[in-house]
Amino acid sequence: MTTVVTGLDSIGMAPAEPNVEVSEAFGADRNEMKVELGLGAYRTEDLQPYVLNVVKKAEKLMLERGENKEYLPIEGLGAFNKATAELLFGADNAVIQQQRVATVQGISGTGSLRLAAALIHSHFPTSQILISSPTWGNHKNILNDAGVAWSEYRYYDPLTVALDFQGMISDIKAAPEGCFVLLHGCAHNPTGIDPTPAQWQIIADVIEEKKHIPLFDVVYQGYASGSVEADASSVRLFAARGMELLVAQSYSKNMGLYAERIGAINVVCSSPDSAQRVKSQLKRLARGMYSNPPVHGARIVTNIVGNSDLFSEWEEELRMMAGRIKSVRKKLYECLSAKDKSGKDWSFFVKHIGMYSYAGLNEAQRERMRKKWHVYMTKDGRMALTGVSQAKCEYLADAFIDSYHNVS
Repeated sequence: MTTVVTGLDSIGMAPAEPNVEVSEAFGADRNEMKVELGLGAYRTEDLQPYVLNVVKKAEKLMLERGENKEYLPIEGLGAFNKATAELLFGADNAVIQQQRVATVQGISGTGSLRLAAALIHSHFPTSQILISSPTWGNHKNILNDAGVAWSEYRYYDPLTVALDFQGMISDIKAAPEGCFVLLHGCAHNPTGIDPTPAQWQIIADVIEEKKHIPLFDVVYQGYASGSVEADASSVRLFAARGMELLVAQSYSKNMGLYAERIGAINVVCSSPDSAQRVKSQLKRLARGMYSNPPVHGARIVTNIVGNSDLFSEWEEELRMMAGRIKSVRKKLYECLSAKDKSGKDWSFFVKHIGMYSYAGLNEAQRERMRKKWHVYMTKDGRMALTGVSQAKCEYLADAFIDSYHNVS
Protein backbone atom coordinates (compact mmCIF):
# COMPACT_ATOMS: atom_id res chain seq x y z
CA MET A 1 0.00 0.00 0.00
CA THR A 2 1.33 3.45 -0.91
CA THR A 3 1.37 5.99 1.90
CA VAL A 4 0.02 9.40 0.90
CA VAL A 5 2.26 12.29 1.88
CA THR A 6 0.10 14.88 3.61
CA GLY A 7 2.80 17.51 4.05
CA LEU A 8 5.80 18.12 6.28
CA ASP A 9 3.71 20.30 8.55
CA SER A 10 2.41 17.10 10.15
CA ILE A 11 5.82 16.40 11.74
CA GLY A 12 5.85 17.10 15.46
CA MET A 13 8.58 18.44 17.71
CA ALA A 14 11.11 15.90 18.98
CA PRO A 15 11.70 15.78 22.74
CA ALA A 16 14.63 17.83 23.99
CA GLU A 17 17.95 16.05 24.53
CA PRO A 18 18.56 16.01 28.34
CA ASN A 19 22.21 17.08 28.10
CA VAL A 20 21.32 20.00 25.85
CA GLU A 21 18.71 21.22 28.33
CA VAL A 22 21.26 21.11 31.16
CA SER A 23 23.88 22.99 29.14
CA GLU A 24 21.40 25.66 28.06
CA ALA A 25 20.12 26.21 31.60
CA PHE A 26 23.69 26.37 32.90
CA GLY A 27 24.67 28.87 30.20
CA ALA A 28 21.76 31.15 31.05
CA ASP A 29 22.62 31.17 34.77
CA ARG A 30 24.67 34.25 35.76
CA ASN A 31 25.63 33.06 39.26
CA GLU A 32 29.42 32.92 39.55
CA MET A 33 29.31 29.80 41.73
CA LYS A 34 27.33 27.71 39.24
CA VAL A 35 28.50 24.16 38.56
CA GLU A 36 27.76 22.11 35.42
CA LEU A 37 27.60 18.37 36.05
CA GLY A 38 25.99 17.38 32.76
CA LEU A 39 29.07 17.92 30.60
CA GLY A 40 30.37 14.74 28.97
CA ALA A 41 33.82 16.07 28.10
CA TYR A 42 37.11 16.41 29.96
CA ARG A 43 37.97 19.77 31.48
CA THR A 44 41.16 21.05 33.07
CA GLU A 45 41.33 22.19 36.69
CA ASP A 46 40.39 25.64 35.31
CA LEU A 47 37.35 23.94 33.71
CA GLN A 48 38.58 24.65 30.19
CA PRO A 49 38.56 22.29 27.17
CA TYR A 50 41.77 20.31 26.72
CA VAL A 51 43.50 19.22 23.53
CA LEU A 52 46.02 16.48 24.29
CA ASN A 53 49.62 17.46 23.54
CA VAL A 54 50.17 14.09 21.91
CA VAL A 55 47.26 14.78 19.54
CA LYS A 56 48.93 18.05 18.48
CA LYS A 57 52.14 16.12 17.75
CA ALA A 58 50.26 13.50 15.74
CA GLU A 59 48.56 16.23 13.68
CA LYS A 60 51.92 17.91 13.07
CA LEU A 61 53.22 14.65 11.63
CA MET A 62 50.24 14.53 9.30
CA LEU A 63 50.97 18.04 8.02
CA GLU A 64 54.64 17.26 7.52
CA ARG A 65 53.76 14.22 5.44
CA GLY A 66 51.38 16.21 3.27
CA GLU A 67 48.71 13.52 3.44
CA ASN A 68 45.78 13.82 1.05
CA LYS A 69 42.05 13.86 1.67
CA GLU A 70 41.03 11.05 -0.66
CA TYR A 71 38.14 8.73 0.21
CA LEU A 72 38.91 5.88 2.57
CA PRO A 73 37.69 2.36 1.75
CA ILE A 74 34.29 1.52 3.19
CA GLU A 75 35.89 -0.37 6.11
CA GLY A 76 38.08 2.64 6.93
CA LEU A 77 41.82 3.18 7.25
CA GLY A 78 43.53 -0.20 7.29
CA ALA A 79 46.33 0.91 9.61
CA PHE A 80 43.78 2.31 12.04
CA ASN A 81 41.72 -0.88 12.06
CA LYS A 82 44.83 -2.91 12.85
CA ALA A 83 45.99 -0.51 15.57
CA THR A 84 42.60 -0.18 17.26
CA ALA A 85 41.95 -3.94 17.39
CA GLU A 86 45.43 -4.56 18.82
CA LEU A 87 44.94 -1.82 21.42
CA LEU A 88 41.65 -3.40 22.49
CA PHE A 89 42.61 -7.08 22.57
CA GLY A 90 46.42 -6.95 22.74
CA ALA A 91 48.61 -7.61 19.69
CA ASP A 92 49.48 -11.12 20.90
CA ASN A 93 45.88 -12.12 21.61
CA ALA A 94 44.77 -15.33 19.91
CA VAL A 95 41.79 -13.60 18.29
CA ILE A 96 44.21 -11.24 16.53
CA GLN A 97 46.79 -13.87 15.66
CA GLN A 98 44.12 -16.19 14.27
CA GLN A 99 42.47 -13.36 12.28
CA ARG A 100 39.12 -13.94 13.95
CA VAL A 101 38.27 -10.25 14.42
CA ALA A 102 36.26 -8.30 11.84
CA THR A 103 37.08 -4.61 12.41
CA VAL A 104 35.39 -1.74 10.60
CA GLN A 105 36.04 1.93 11.33
CA GLY A 106 32.87 3.61 12.59
CA ILE A 107 31.58 7.11 13.25
CA SER A 108 32.86 7.22 16.84
CA GLY A 109 31.13 5.06 19.47
CA THR A 110 27.60 6.03 18.48
CA GLY A 111 28.07 5.13 14.82
CA SER A 112 29.90 1.92 15.71
CA LEU A 113 27.04 0.85 17.96
CA ARG A 114 24.60 1.76 15.20
CA LEU A 115 26.47 -0.55 12.81
CA ALA A 116 26.36 -3.33 15.41
CA ALA A 117 22.61 -2.79 15.87
CA ALA A 118 22.06 -2.88 12.10
CA LEU A 119 24.01 -6.16 11.89
CA ILE A 120 21.86 -7.64 14.67
CA HIS A 121 18.63 -6.47 13.03
CA SER A 122 19.66 -7.78 9.60
CA HIS A 123 20.81 -11.23 10.67
CA PHE A 124 19.01 -11.87 13.97
CA PRO A 125 15.71 -10.05 13.43
CA THR A 126 13.81 -11.90 16.17
CA SER A 127 16.53 -11.48 18.79
CA GLN A 128 16.50 -8.95 21.58
CA ILE A 129 19.27 -7.12 23.39
CA LEU A 130 19.49 -6.73 27.15
CA ILE A 131 20.67 -3.34 28.42
CA SER A 132 21.49 -2.20 31.93
CA SER A 133 19.05 -0.15 33.97
CA PRO A 134 20.14 2.59 33.79
CA THR A 135 22.35 2.93 30.75
CA TRP A 136 23.69 5.68 28.51
CA GLY A 137 20.62 7.51 27.24
CA ASN A 138 21.55 7.15 23.57
CA HIS A 139 21.66 3.32 23.70
CA LYS A 140 17.88 3.16 23.51
CA ASN A 141 17.76 5.68 20.64
CA ILE A 142 20.30 3.66 18.66
CA LEU A 143 18.50 0.36 19.17
CA ASN A 144 15.08 1.83 18.46
CA ASP A 145 16.34 3.47 15.27
CA ALA A 146 17.79 0.15 14.10
CA GLY A 147 14.58 -1.71 14.93
CA VAL A 148 16.21 -3.91 17.59
CA ALA A 149 14.00 -5.00 20.49
CA TRP A 150 15.47 -4.45 23.94
CA SER A 151 14.71 -5.12 27.58
CA GLU A 152 16.52 -4.13 30.75
CA TYR A 153 18.48 -5.98 33.41
CA ARG A 154 18.89 -4.58 36.90
CA TYR A 155 22.17 -2.80 37.52
CA TYR A 156 21.94 0.11 39.95
CA ASP A 157 20.79 -0.22 43.56
CA PRO A 158 19.64 3.24 44.75
CA LEU A 159 19.68 2.18 48.41
CA THR A 160 23.38 1.32 48.40
CA VAL A 161 24.39 3.54 45.45
CA ALA A 162 26.19 0.42 44.20
CA LEU A 163 25.83 -2.48 41.78
CA ASP A 164 22.76 -4.68 42.10
CA PHE A 165 24.82 -7.71 41.15
CA GLN A 166 22.29 -10.35 42.14
CA GLY A 167 19.56 -8.57 40.20
CA MET A 168 21.84 -8.29 37.17
CA ILE A 169 22.72 -11.99 37.19
CA SER A 170 19.14 -13.05 37.84
CA ASP A 171 17.81 -11.00 34.90
CA ILE A 172 20.47 -12.21 32.46
CA LYS A 173 19.74 -15.79 33.51
CA ALA A 174 15.99 -15.30 33.11
CA ALA A 175 16.24 -13.94 29.56
CA PRO A 176 15.52 -16.30 26.64
CA GLU A 177 18.56 -18.21 25.44
CA GLY A 178 20.61 -16.55 22.71
CA CYS A 179 20.05 -12.85 23.46
CA PHE A 180 22.60 -10.11 22.97
CA VAL A 181 23.76 -8.44 26.20
CA LEU A 182 25.03 -4.85 26.13
CA LEU A 183 27.85 -4.39 28.64
CA HIS A 184 29.96 -1.33 29.49
CA GLY A 185 33.62 -2.30 29.24
CA CYS A 186 34.64 0.05 32.05
CA ALA A 187 33.49 3.26 33.78
CA HIS A 188 29.78 2.52 33.43
CA ASN A 189 27.80 5.47 32.11
CA PRO A 190 25.81 6.88 33.89
CA THR A 191 26.55 5.33 37.30
CA GLY A 192 30.34 5.05 37.45
CA ILE A 193 29.83 1.59 38.99
CA ASP A 194 31.78 -1.35 37.54
CA PRO A 195 31.69 -5.05 38.43
CA THR A 196 34.74 -6.40 40.27
CA PRO A 197 37.07 -8.83 38.44
CA ALA A 198 35.41 -11.72 40.31
CA GLN A 199 31.96 -10.47 39.31
CA TRP A 200 33.05 -10.19 35.66
CA GLN A 201 33.96 -13.88 35.79
CA ILE A 202 30.47 -14.75 36.97
CA ILE A 203 28.87 -12.51 34.35
CA ALA A 204 30.89 -14.33 31.68
CA ASP A 205 29.84 -17.70 33.15
CA VAL A 206 26.14 -16.82 32.91
CA ILE A 207 26.37 -15.33 29.41
CA GLU A 208 28.26 -18.39 28.18
CA GLU A 209 25.80 -20.76 29.86
CA LYS A 210 22.81 -18.98 28.29
CA LYS A 211 24.48 -18.83 24.86
CA HIS A 212 24.08 -15.05 24.85
CA ILE A 213 26.37 -12.86 22.75
CA PRO A 214 27.92 -9.85 24.53
CA LEU A 215 28.07 -6.43 22.92
CA PHE A 216 30.62 -4.25 24.73
CA ASP A 217 30.56 -0.48 24.62
CA VAL A 218 34.17 0.64 25.23
CA VAL A 219 34.43 4.41 25.50
CA TYR A 220 36.95 4.93 28.28
CA GLN A 221 39.89 2.60 27.64
CA GLY A 222 42.79 4.18 29.52
CA TYR A 223 40.65 7.11 30.66
CA ALA A 224 38.93 5.25 33.51
CA SER A 225 41.85 3.88 35.52
CA GLY A 226 44.74 5.49 33.65
CA SER A 227 45.78 2.10 32.23
CA VAL A 228 44.80 0.95 28.73
CA GLU A 229 45.53 -2.63 29.77
CA ALA A 230 43.42 -2.62 32.93
CA ASP A 231 40.48 -0.95 31.21
CA ALA A 232 40.38 -3.64 28.50
CA SER A 233 40.40 -6.53 30.99
CA SER A 234 36.66 -7.24 30.82
CA VAL A 235 36.68 -7.56 27.02
CA ARG A 236 39.83 -9.68 27.06
CA LEU A 237 38.29 -12.00 29.65
CA PHE A 238 35.42 -12.85 27.31
CA ALA A 239 37.73 -13.18 24.29
CA ALA A 240 40.02 -15.55 26.21
CA ARG A 241 37.06 -17.89 26.74
CA GLY A 242 36.64 -18.30 22.99
CA MET A 243 33.28 -16.54 22.99
CA GLU A 244 31.81 -14.64 20.06
CA LEU A 245 31.38 -10.97 20.93
CA LEU A 246 30.98 -7.49 19.52
CA VAL A 247 32.89 -4.46 20.78
CA ALA A 248 32.25 -0.82 19.87
CA GLN A 249 35.13 1.60 20.49
CA SER A 250 35.34 5.37 20.73
CA TYR A 251 38.27 7.80 20.94
CA SER A 252 36.20 10.82 21.91
CA LYS A 253 37.08 10.66 25.58
CA ASN A 254 40.48 8.94 25.83
CA MET A 255 42.10 11.07 23.10
CA GLY A 256 39.77 14.06 23.36
CA LEU A 257 38.74 13.59 19.72
CA TYR A 258 35.11 14.53 20.34
CA ALA A 259 34.55 16.31 17.02
CA GLU A 260 36.60 13.89 14.89
CA ARG A 261 34.01 11.09 15.31
CA ILE A 262 36.52 8.25 15.35
CA GLY A 263 35.77 4.73 16.57
CA ALA A 264 35.36 1.14 15.41
CA ILE A 265 33.17 -1.92 15.62
CA ASN A 266 35.00 -5.20 16.25
CA VAL A 267 33.30 -8.58 15.91
CA VAL A 268 35.11 -11.60 17.35
CA CYS A 269 34.11 -14.71 15.39
CA SER A 270 34.74 -18.43 15.68
CA SER A 271 36.92 -18.61 12.57
CA PRO A 272 38.78 -16.39 10.05
CA ASP A 273 36.23 -17.32 7.38
CA SER A 274 33.35 -16.20 9.60
CA ALA A 275 35.18 -12.94 10.33
CA GLN A 276 35.50 -12.23 6.60
CA ARG A 277 31.79 -12.82 6.03
CA VAL A 278 30.83 -10.62 8.98
CA LYS A 279 33.14 -7.85 7.75
CA SER A 280 31.53 -7.99 4.31
CA GLN A 281 28.10 -7.49 5.89
CA LEU A 282 29.34 -4.60 8.06
CA LYS A 283 30.74 -2.94 4.93
CA ARG A 284 27.42 -3.43 3.13
CA LEU A 285 25.59 -1.74 5.99
CA ALA A 286 28.13 1.09 6.27
CA ARG A 287 27.85 1.76 2.55
CA GLY A 288 24.15 2.48 2.88
CA MET A 289 24.54 4.63 5.99
CA TYR A 290 27.49 6.93 5.28
CA SER A 291 29.52 5.28 2.46
CA ASN A 292 32.93 5.62 4.14
CA PRO A 293 34.31 7.14 7.35
CA PRO A 294 36.42 10.29 7.99
CA VAL A 295 40.21 10.06 7.73
CA HIS A 296 41.59 12.81 9.99
CA GLY A 297 40.84 11.22 13.35
CA ALA A 298 41.81 7.78 12.07
CA ARG A 299 45.28 9.06 11.18
CA ILE A 300 45.65 10.74 14.58
CA VAL A 301 44.87 7.50 16.41
CA THR A 302 47.11 5.46 14.10
CA ASN A 303 50.04 7.84 14.60
CA ILE A 304 49.69 7.69 18.38
CA VAL A 305 49.00 3.99 18.88
CA GLY A 306 51.53 2.96 16.22
CA ASN A 307 54.43 5.07 17.50
CA SER A 308 56.06 3.89 20.74
CA ASP A 309 57.17 7.38 21.81
CA LEU A 310 53.78 8.97 21.14
CA PHE A 311 52.03 6.01 22.75
CA SER A 312 54.05 6.52 25.95
CA GLU A 313 53.18 10.22 25.94
CA TRP A 314 49.51 9.34 25.48
CA GLU A 315 49.64 7.00 28.47
CA GLU A 316 51.12 9.83 30.55
CA GLU A 317 48.31 12.17 29.56
CA LEU A 318 45.73 9.46 30.25
CA ARG A 319 47.13 9.04 33.75
CA MET A 320 46.98 12.80 34.21
CA MET A 321 43.35 13.05 33.09
CA ALA A 322 42.19 10.02 35.07
CA GLY A 323 44.20 11.28 38.04
CA ARG A 324 42.47 14.66 38.01
CA ILE A 325 39.06 13.03 38.14
CA LYS A 326 40.19 10.74 40.96
CA SER A 327 41.54 13.70 42.90
CA VAL A 328 38.22 15.54 42.54
CA ARG A 329 36.38 12.46 43.80
CA LYS A 330 38.71 12.27 46.80
CA LYS A 331 38.45 15.98 47.61
CA LEU A 332 34.67 15.98 47.32
CA TYR A 333 34.41 12.93 49.58
CA GLU A 334 36.73 14.53 52.15
CA CYS A 335 34.67 17.74 52.15
CA LEU A 336 31.41 15.82 52.54
CA SER A 337 32.80 13.66 55.35
CA ALA A 338 34.17 16.68 57.23
CA LYS A 339 31.04 18.79 56.89
CA ASP A 340 28.24 16.23 57.24
CA LYS A 341 27.83 15.30 60.92
CA SER A 342 24.86 12.99 60.27
CA GLY A 343 26.99 9.91 59.66
CA LYS A 344 25.82 9.48 56.06
CA ASP A 345 28.24 7.44 54.00
CA TRP A 346 29.39 9.43 50.97
CA SER A 347 32.16 6.97 50.09
CA PHE A 348 30.45 5.97 46.83
CA PHE A 349 32.13 9.01 45.28
CA VAL A 350 35.54 7.37 45.69
CA LYS A 351 34.30 3.83 44.99
CA HIS A 352 32.91 4.75 41.59
CA ILE A 353 35.26 5.09 38.60
CA GLY A 354 35.53 7.30 35.56
CA MET A 355 33.94 10.63 34.82
CA TYR A 356 30.40 9.82 35.98
CA SER A 357 28.62 9.06 39.25
CA TYR A 358 25.06 8.86 40.37
CA ALA A 359 24.36 11.44 43.04
CA GLY A 360 22.03 9.32 45.16
CA LEU A 361 19.50 12.18 45.27
CA ASN A 362 15.78 12.10 44.52
CA GLU A 363 14.06 14.45 42.09
CA ALA A 364 13.15 17.08 44.70
CA GLN A 365 16.70 17.11 46.06
CA ARG A 366 18.14 17.52 42.57
CA GLU A 367 15.74 20.39 41.97
CA ARG A 368 16.99 22.11 45.13
CA MET A 369 20.56 21.63 43.89
CA ARG A 370 19.66 23.54 40.75
CA LYS A 371 17.40 26.29 42.11
CA LYS A 372 19.21 27.11 45.34
CA TRP A 373 22.80 26.09 44.64
CA HIS A 374 23.02 26.56 40.85
CA VAL A 375 24.29 22.99 40.41
CA TYR A 376 23.14 21.47 37.13
CA MET A 377 22.91 17.73 36.46
CA THR A 378 20.70 15.58 34.26
CA LYS A 379 17.26 14.69 35.59
CA ASP A 380 18.28 11.12 36.35
CA GLY A 381 20.94 12.37 38.79
CA ARG A 382 24.02 11.60 36.71
CA MET A 383 27.02 13.73 37.63
CA ALA A 384 29.98 14.39 35.34
CA LEU A 385 32.93 14.96 37.67
CA THR A 386 34.84 16.60 34.82
CA GLY A 387 32.80 19.74 35.51
CA VAL A 388 34.20 20.02 39.04
CA SER A 389 37.46 21.63 40.12
CA GLN A 390 39.22 21.20 43.45
CA ALA A 391 38.19 24.78 44.26
CA LYS A 392 34.49 23.94 43.76
CA CYS A 393 34.45 20.83 45.96
CA GLU A 394 33.66 22.57 49.24
CA TYR A 395 30.78 24.52 47.69
CA LEU A 396 29.45 21.37 46.04
CA ALA A 397 29.66 19.47 49.33
CA ASP A 398 27.54 22.18 51.01
CA ALA A 399 24.99 21.85 48.21
CA PHE A 400 24.79 18.08 48.59
CA ILE A 401 24.46 18.13 52.36
CA ASP A 402 21.79 20.84 52.35
CA SER A 403 19.77 19.24 49.57
CA TYR A 404 20.01 15.70 50.93
CA HIS A 405 19.06 16.51 54.53
CA ASN A 406 16.54 19.32 54.04
CA VAL A 407 14.41 17.87 51.22
CA SER A 408 12.72 14.50 51.58
